[in-house]
Amino acid sequence: MSFVMLTDSQVVPPQAMTKENNKTQSESSSLKPNGTTEELPAGERPKLSQQIESTTCLFEILSARSDIDHPICTECTDLLLSQLQSRLSSATKERDTYISFLKSLNTTTPTSTDLTKAQKSLAEACTTDAKAFSDLLALEKEKAALDAEITSLEAESLALDAEEQDFWRSRNAFALTLAEFQNERDALTAAYEHDAQQLERLQRTNVYNDCFCISHDGHFGTINGLRLGRLPPPQNVDWMEINAALGTAALLLATVAEKLDFEFQGFRIKPMGSTSHIEKLEYTTSSQSSSTTTTTTSAPNAPARSSKNPSLTKSASTGKQQQGQRQQPKASTSLDLFSSGDLPLGGNRIIHRRLDAGLVAFLDCIRQLGEYVEMTSADQQQQQQKSPSKSHTPSNRSESPNSVRTTATAGIVKLPYLIERDKLNEASIKLAGNTDEGWTRACKYALTCCKFLLAHASNVGSARPREAM
Repeated sequence: MSFVMLTDSQVVPPQAMTKENNKTQSESSSLKPNGTTEELPAGERPKLSQQIESTTCLFEILSARSDIDHPICTECTDLLLSQLQSRLSSATKERDTYISFLKSLNTTTPTSTDLTKAQKSLAEACTTDAKAFSDLLALEKEKAALDAEITSLEAESLALDAEEQDFWRSRNAFALTLAEFQNERDALTAAYEHDAQQLERLQRTNVYNDCFCISHDGHFGTINGLRLGRLPPPQNVDWMEINAALGTAALLLATVAEKLDFEFQGFRIKPMGSTSHIEKLEYTTSSQSSSTTTTTTSAPNAPARSSKNPSLTKSASTGKQQQGQRQQPKASTSLDLFSSGDLPLGGNRIIHRRLDAGLVAFLDCIRQLGEYVEMTSADQQQQQQKSPSKSHTPSNRSESPNSVRTTATAGIVKLPYLIERDKLNEASIKLAGNTDEGWTRACKYALTCCKFLLAHASNVGSARPREAM
């Protein structure tokens, strides 16, 4: 609600206000409806219609000056009166406060000393204020400089962060590349170590000893676990095992000859397992002085004594090789290195004539290969004597634990047993006219000579890589 507040009522006491209201009412009652005053006779009261008319005119004036239409109700009037009363009391208190303050100012008038002190303190305060203001300006300048420095540092920090990210990216890429190289290096190192171990193991490996293991089993000589020989029961050996042993020995002899690049004169070994045989070759000799042609047959049973002079052996072997180059094989005879075993050994041994001829030819092949080894060792000794500065210890003995005893005279390698025709160290290799014990012993000696030739071939094969290195 909004009311028309009369400003004069705030400073006028209520009693004076009542008097004024009564005076106003009396004046208004004397007014005419058209705004003119009407003089009433003394002792007469205005009529009720006139009072109502004047009151209505006042209400219209009040309504025109306010948002509320007058007259108002009793409750609103009481509320308005209470509000006005409270404002009057607060204004009265404010007036009393001003009056008391005015009295205190009048009673406490400052002296010249107080004014001087106040002026001095005011000057000091102004000086302090100016100094503080100058300090504030300096601090603001410093703050602006610090803000600029902070901005530059933040930009530098962002640049460093970007550089750090680039560094870590490059570092991670380098770490991945390094890990790949390390893995590759470890793989190559492992492969190298494996290959080195494999090479060392292969260098220690003797292929010939692995392929042809020659040993003994009591009175029997064995090759790859196969016994070669025959003893009375219960130590008898089946012919299947004997044939297999002879086939393995023939394969050994052919392998060693191929390793040493040697060609047998008059014979050709055909290793075929349990049915191996030796071909006896017949040559046709071509004479340079005449056009006639003669046929010669190499005799396997010819005396084959080892010459004491290596130079003679060398010349004889050279002559044989030159003669072999001029000869062409005309025909061949197959000599068996196996037997069917239809008849017992203790019976008629004439049935084994083909086997005896094959065994004699096999023994002659051992002799030829032994002479070739002796000749080559003599040549090596002569070369070492001619160039002592380049001489080195010859590897003419097998370093393996299965190596056999060799006979070396002044550096010349010889077979461990002397071979003469069909006998080997006075033991015949033939079955005819021989005992089981003698034939078994001769077979054992033959395997020993084969082992000697095998060891020599192994030493030659191991010496060549060392010379190459």
